[in-house]
Amino acid sequence: MTENEHEAKMAHPRMAAGALFFDNADRVLLVEPSYKDYRDIPGGYVETGESPLQACVREVHEELGIKPAIGRLLVVDWAPNPGEGDKVLYLFDGGRLTEDECGHIELQADELRGYAFHDARELSGLTIPRLARRITAGVEARVNGVTAYLEHGTAPEATS
Repeated sequence: MTENEHEAKMAHPRMAAGALFFDNADRVLLVEPSYKDYRDIPGGYVETGESPLQACVREVHEELGIKPAIGRLLVVDWAPNPGEGDKVLYLFDGGRLTEDECGHIELQADELRGYAFHDARELSGLTIPRLARRITAGVEARVNGVTAYLEHGTAPEATS
């Protein structure tokens, strides 16, 4: 196989990164994008030369107007999409937002209509199934002190 043939077979996924934020009742913060018909987490696409963590910090600041400390990686999710191509999605621990931090949230007006904290049991009625699975895995990874690997929002079967 030539180098060009090998290069042509290589995946070139788009990457995105977001954060899970919690309130004092351990509810998850979801934003309400103006361009989607479901709720989402704060985050967005990784730009050229940017790490997923840097993208997460930038996107949170752009979308929410705050700069909280972003913690460890909770989830990596391989999420191919027939219309958009392969994606690798990173989910970081944004931690617990204080009342003061919540009071300083200023939504990116051209992208977000609102935000609220929700019980994780409500996710299936608020967002798309694969994102609900990713968030649920992130909540569990945070509690268990692990990092989850997912495919389409689900842990794959172990291979031998």
